[in-house]
Amino acid sequence: MKNKHIVCIIAALMLPFAFAGCAQNEAAPPPVEDEIVSPEVPSPSLPEPPAEELPPAEEIVPEEPPVVNKIKYIKVTGDGVNIRSGPGSGYKSLGAAERNTLYALEGVSGNWYKTYYKGSAAYIYKDYCVPVEFEAGGDMTEAVIAEGTKHMGVKYVYGATRYHNGKGVYLSGFSTQAFDCSSLMQYIFKVAANVNLQVTTRTQVVQGEAVTNGLKRGDLMFFTNAARKNKTGVERIGHVAMYLGDNYILHTASDYAKIEQISSTRWGYYIQARRMV
Repeated sequence: MKNKHIVCIIAALMLPFAFAGCAQNEAAPPPVEDEIVSPEVPSPSLPEPPAEELPPAEEIVPEEPPVVNKIKYIKVTGDGVNIRSGPGSGYKSLGAAERNTLYALEGVSGNWYKTYYKGSAAYIYKDYCVPVEFEAGGDMTEAVIAEGTKHMGVKYVYGATRYHNGKGVYLSGFSTQAFDCSSLMQYIFKVAANVNLQVTTRTQVVQGEAVTNGLKRGDLMFFTNAARKNKTGVERIGHVAMYLGDNYILHTASDYAKIEQISSTRWGYYIQARRMV
């Protein structure tokens, strides 16, 4: 009896703890799981490639503008300016130059410009002319023009004997002291470029290549004239001249060979141009 009483007492003492534990288990909410954040793992350091030996940077040199060759002439600023055989007023006068005509500039001797006149060296006093320049053409073109400038002042003779027959066969009786427009062109093209031009303007006008992209230095310009302007086809052609640039032509017409500007009247007679070299 005594032992039973002791068991009851122990059970009574343990009972509050049992109920407290049950109550605690029922009232307490389930624990909230923390958000799992993966720790940052540093990327592995890759080894740097060995430094390359680069070639030295190329030095940048600014491009220079292309060199433009210039051909020099002298332009006469007075009327009846003496052209002399030597660089001085005591030398013989070979002829007289017109205002605004051009002559090749071959050199300078003191106060005199050296040029060519009627096939020989000649001189014009500096005070009566000024230098001018043209942009150069090709080598063959310049050779033909240079030959032409040697014959400034040669008298015009209609129907002058040709240098050759149009096929390179030389003709007797030819002289460099008499040219008409087509014989002058025929002569300088043969001598300087070995090009055989025909014997008249009306046969020369069908040679070479037609100029369709603008006149260039050395092109031959073909014109009609008062006597032929109403004809048709090649029969309209009555004059030929060589274009030098800046509205200047080298030719001979009615008086003597010269370099002069194309007048408005002559432009009115212009027909076409042909390129021979």
